[in-house]
Amino acid sequence: MTGAQAMKWLTGVFELILAIPIIGGLIIVSSSYSALGIMLLLHILTLVLSAMNRESKYGSIMGIITSVLGWIPFIGWFLHLVSAILLMVSAAQRSREQ
Repeated sequence: MTGAQAMKWLTGVFELILAIPIIGGLIIVSSSYSALGIMLLLHILTLVLSAMNRESKYGSIMGIITSVLGWIPFIGWFLHLVSAILLMVSAAQRSREQ
């Protein structure tokens, strides 16, 4: 497992937690929206690692979009869910170099 795959699993799980309707909203609001900023940094790090390892980047790109728009109540829930799915699917794929 590469570092990029590990980060995709990690950010995917975090996104899945934020996609839980009431719990995710409470986490975001109680952190004064800094949880979205932390997720943005983690997605950027995952994107850089994916680019270095020549792995798929679509989950990280969607995560970045989600971090920017995640504060919108129902749209944020949907984006967190889609990001979690994309990140976990891309983490489960084999890298091109294997």
